[in-house]
Amino acid sequence: MTDSIDDDLFDTITAGECDFQVGDNVVYPHHGAGVVRARAPRKVLGEDREYLKIRILHNDMTVHVPCDQAAAVGLRRVIDEDTVRKVLGVLEGPCTEMPKNWNRRFKHNREKIKTGDIYELAEVVRNLATRENDKGLSTGEKQMFTRAKKVLASELMYALEKSEDEAEEYLDSILAPPAEGSPQALALAAAAAEAAGDDGDEVVVDDDALALQD
Repeated sequence: MTDSIDDDLFDTITAGECDFQVGDNVVYPHHGAGVVRARAPRKVLGEDREYLKIRILHNDMTVHVPCDQAAAVGLRRVIDEDTVRKVLGVLEGPCTEMPKNWNRRFKHNREKIKTGDIYELAEVVRNLATRENDKGLSTGEKQMFTRAKKVLASELMYALEKSEDEAEEYLDSILAPPAEGSPQALALAAAAAEAAGDDGDEVVVDDDALALQD
């Protein structure tokens, strides 16, 4: 894929200190995890600035981010072992409540993904996996689910020192429906029943129901 220079996003963001170095495994919220390949000055639109060149393997992309804006746009290092355990706990937990209307649900999950927070991303992946297994997903949600899984797997690849395929297979194994009659399956069924009881037969009228998905 053609290199991307993310420069126009930063006009109103205050510059900050940059401590990322060549070889660092980092996560860029817009695209996923990658490796800093270079840190060097570049002239863009007539202005000399120092840029981080980040290679993102899972979507075959190279992104150039202004070094002084790296922290402001959410660039961070790949999670450590302790955080991996917490993320796996989120993935293995029960589905949390989401809007019933698909359009609101899509917007709700999109906003969570945009935060760049690993726990929010894991929650979206888990909830969409659960819904896919139970009721199926709309076309837009399927695309969101596929992309969110790719982004999450790209970080687990570095955090767990796995290949891209191994990380995706590992994530799929965690998201697979539990065996019927297992303690996890019974717990998930109980949580779903309780949520259904709380919601009753409420009907939601969505003023944005005809809005186009991204």
